[in-house]
Amino acid sequence: MKFADFFTGQIIEAGPHLVTEQELVGFARQWDPQWFHTDAQAAAEGVFGGLIASGWHTCSIAMRLVVRAAFEGSESFASPGLQYVRWPNPVRPGDALRLRAEVLAVLRDPAKPRLGTVHWRWQLFNQQGLEVLDAGVTSLFRLVARGLPPGRSSQT
Repeated sequence: MKFADFFTGQIIEAGPHLVTEQELVGFARQWDPQWFHTDAQAAAEGVFGGLIASGWHTCSIAMRLVVRAAFEGSESFASPGLQYVRWPNPVRPGDALRLRAEVLAVLRDPAKPRLGTVHWRWQLFNQQGLEVLDAGVTSLFRLVARGLPPGRSSQT
């Protein structure tokens, strides 16, 4: 999607993404090697009653779904950060996650005509409809003046 395709109130949905135990444990071993993410036997005795995904893995799944649904072919280039991130329910092996992204605001700054900003809420839900991710996200888009190639301005 191009920046011009975004509008306030827009809902973008994507998925599902099936989380396998191999994927969950592999991500955790590399990036978040805590026992409740990596050791099925120990996790079964823990407070969650089994393996759960790292919250950062959950965020990565959301990012992948957003890229496929909205960013491929867009002018998106960065994010200055998140307003918040919450993991209200754990992600488990076998979960099929769906994305719901709601566009909250689409902004252009007259002082920065080559910059577009989208503020949105990303949510992931499992197959039971339980929310497993809630994040307030800001995305930046590099806009090019019509008729000019990237890197050129009308003043050059």
